[in-house]
Amino acid sequence: MENLVTSAWAGRRVLVTGHTGFKGAWMCAVLERLGAQITGLALPPEPGDNNLFSMLAPSMGTVSRLADIRDGAAVKAIVTDARPEMVIHLAAQSLVRKSYDQPFETFDVNVRGTLTLLQALVDSGQSAPVLVITSDKVYRNDNQGRSFLESDALGGEDPYSASKAACEIAARAFADTTGLKVATARAGNVVGGGDFARDRLLTDAWQAYVTRTPLTLRHPDATRPWQHVLDVVFAYLRHAAQLLNELAGAPAAVNIGPEADPLTVSDALVAFYSQLTWSPPHQVQSDAQRPEKTRLDLDPGLAWRALGWRNRLSQTEALHWAAQWYSAWDSGQSPVDITTGQIEAYLNHHGT
Repeated sequence: MENLVTSAWAGRRVLVTGHTGFKGAWMCAVLERLGAQITGLALPPEPGDNNLFSMLAPSMGTVSRLADIRDGAAVKAIVTDARPEMVIHLAAQSLVRKSYDQPFETFDVNVRGTLTLLQALVDSGQSAPVLVITSDKVYRNDNQGRSFLESDALGGEDPYSASKAACEIAARAFADTTGLKVATARAGNVVGGGDFARDRLLTDAWQAYVTRTPLTLRHPDATRPWQHVLDVVFAYLRHAAQLLNELAGAPAAVNIGPEADPLTVSDALVAFYSQLTWSPPHQVQSDAQRPEKTRLDLDPGLAWRALGWRNRLSQTEALHWAAQWYSAWDSGQSPVDITTGQIEAYLNHHGT
């Protein structure tokens, strides 16, 4: 199993949706390093914002196709042209706080968008397996802090969490009806360099650092299962390789998370700022109108038993690597060199 990821992708045609997002950009960078032929399907990056894929694209061979995942005709045309052997579906409205402002849009993108992609595969006669990326927030969370198993009930009280739970149910029913090979992966909080999305902890922490302003926190004592984007990408690719190679035991759904107890937001910030030159003060400002669960943890045991996968970086190391990426970029280093350097360091020292 150790070389399954690195050996599985050379020359393979892979469709990555959401490639202009944070995880999508890292996914394309890793797949390119492994020799895959990549087509990306996503909306263009938000205008005026830093964007990791835009930084990396000039040095990459990813074929970037810009379209709304809900546009059936456009998605079918892209799928037909790409002729994928594997589909990794990352495209989503992925922000909890935004989902309160745009609940219909969140459900529409995350549920209808997923079904539109699956229908496009059926309509174009494609039989590629699909790995649908959802979230650690799909579970019905009573906020008691226990580690969720894949067999636990799905739920979600905020629109984002509910939309991802609904996506899981819809994708499974669609697959059972049509015969498509579909699996889902549920990862905890993903951190890493190049994430510039609003309302994410490290993005806000970095902005406070560079602007020398206080950092506003909503729940400093909330716990989350922090993990580096490279651990998550390689876990996804391990799962996808099992589906691609039709290996027995590939799970229909799997948690991706650290084995250690989750860190609080405050502890995560201590680890992040330890790699920088100073730590901004913070202020607490809760939002009763947009509640979030303060306890969240995953049981990653199935990933080890079924995929042979454990995260290589500790939660503290994940936060260190993220800070080091931002610091190197801020000092003028090329984001291409920083990103490829971290991929090589991961491969050389941690394996896959």
